[in-house]
Amino acid sequence: MGKMVESVIVVPSSIAMVSIVGSGDEILKAIEQQTPEANIMVRGNEIHITGESEVVALLDQLFAELQVIVRTGATLNPEAAIRSIQILKQEKSLSPSDVLTTGILSNRGRTIRAKTLNQKKYVDAIDNHTIVFGLGPAGTGKTYLAVAKAIQALQAKRVNRIVLTRPAVEAGERLGFLPGTLSEKIDPYLRPLYDALHDMIEPEKIPRLMTSGTIEVAPLAYMRGRTLNDAFIILDEAQNTTAEQMKMFLTRLGFGSKMVITGDTTQVDLPLGTRSGLKVVQEILEKVEDVKFCRLSSQDVVRHKLVADIVDAYTRWDELKTQGK
Repeated sequence: MGKMVESVIVVPSSIAMVSIVGSGDEILKAIEQQTPEANIMVRGNEIHITGESEVVALLDQLFAELQVIVRTGATLNPEAAIRSIQILKQEKSLSPSDVLTTGILSNRGRTIRAKTLNQKKYVDAIDNHTIVFGLGPAGTGKTYLAVAKAIQALQAKRVNRIVLTRPAVEAGERLGFLPGTLSEKIDPYLRPLYDALHDMIEPEKIPRLMTSGTIEVAPLAYMRGRTLNDAFIILDEAQNTTAEQMKMFLTRLGFGSKMVITGDTTQVDLPLGTRSGLKVVQEILEKVEDVKFCRLSSQDVVRHKLVADIVDAYTRWDELKTQGK
């Protein structure tokens, strides 16, 4: 057992204590659940912490970071506090306030930010590399953050257009059985990309940008034979590409362009016996300069907490299945 120590944190009068501990102490309760080894008491504008020296030091850092987050106007809630603790435990070079207060894009009074350490590493990788792979389960923000970075690059005039694509796995023979025009048949496969765009751009601007070709949303098959210069290109659901399709897509890269490829190798919908191009490409390009693989996990899920629990449960089930149990 470590040395027992006590610490007193004085919260400046410029910061309302409720913004740190939450309404009904909801943030404080979340912190206490994550650090049961410590005793935390709030008295007026003071936070008294008693416990082992390592835990107290962690909480000292945490409450200092939470004050920075509140000052910047970023959202502070129990989830943000829990993520801050995880960041402090995982990483020494980045602080929670660096991760949680860096805005990517603002629209209609809402700012899009990375919410976890791995998400911050992912968006930083997009800034620093030409080709980035975002790998991880549903709800980790792979596609959403990539679209935000694409729009940011377009607004900053670093690219002239955005190309969003994904493979329509079921769009072989079965596409003919869907009702409507080709555009209407393809639309369901591309809907998640449209949804992300509508969150980040004024809805009335999107048709104009698509008509002019500034934003293109198309199935992967439409990429063949093209060279894409001065573009931000996103391939979504890349686990459903074949090795040949992945090679075809990557070789569309032109001058002044950037590519982000997202996918979840546990959600492959290809026919039995067909190996995912997203699995193959990791073996081929892992050590190629200016190509970065970013891996996210259930800890990076930013949807309902139950989604992370579901992802973990399926991962455990897959491991048992692999072991033949």
